[in-house]
Amino acid sequence: MEKKRSFWDRLTGNVREEDEHEEPKKVTLSAHRGLKEKKQDKQEKQENNWIEEENEEAELAVDVYQTPTDIVVQTFVAGVKPEDLELSIARDMITIHGKREEHRNIDEENYFTKELYWGRFSRTLSLPLEIEPEEVEATEKHGLLTIRLQKVDKDKTNNIKVKSL
Repeated sequence: MEKKRSFWDRLTGNVREEDEHEEPKKVTLSAHRGLKEKKQDKQEKQENNWIEEENEEAELAVDVYQTPTDIVVQTFVAGVKPEDLELSIARDMITIHGKREEHRNIDEENYFTKELYWGRFSRTLSLPLEIEPEEVEATEKHGLLTIRLQKVDKDKTNNIKVKSL
C-alpha cells in the first residue's frame, strides 16, 4: 500500500528513508507483465510530459506547538496570496485550504527540471486542546503562515448579577 507523500516531500522531491528500503514484493508472472506495462506507460508519459500530473490536493507540512495561552500552527505558503488562503476553524479542528497559481508561459520542452508544486493544497488538523474559534489570529510573513489559536480557559469563571424585571 502506497503512503501519501506530504506537500513538503512533493515540493522538495524528498524520498522517505522507509520508502527507499522496502522489501521487494513477490509477484506472479502475469502480475509482473502488468507491472511492466504500467511502468512502460508511466515512462512514456514522463518522456512526453516530464512530470505526471496529479489532480489531487497536496498536503501541507505543519508545525504545531503550544504556549501558555495559545496553540500555534505554522506552515510555508510561499507564493500564495492571502486572498487565496482559506481557514476553517472549529473548537477542536482547523483546516487550511489554498491554491498556488503558476503565472508563467513557458513551453514544457524548455524545462530541464520542474519540481515546484503548483495547484491546490489543504491540511486538516485535529487540535490537542479546545480553542476559541472567534479568537484566532493568522499572519503571513516571508511565506510563513502563523495561526494563533487561543486555548479555552476552563478555569475562567464569570459572576453575573441577577436583575429583577
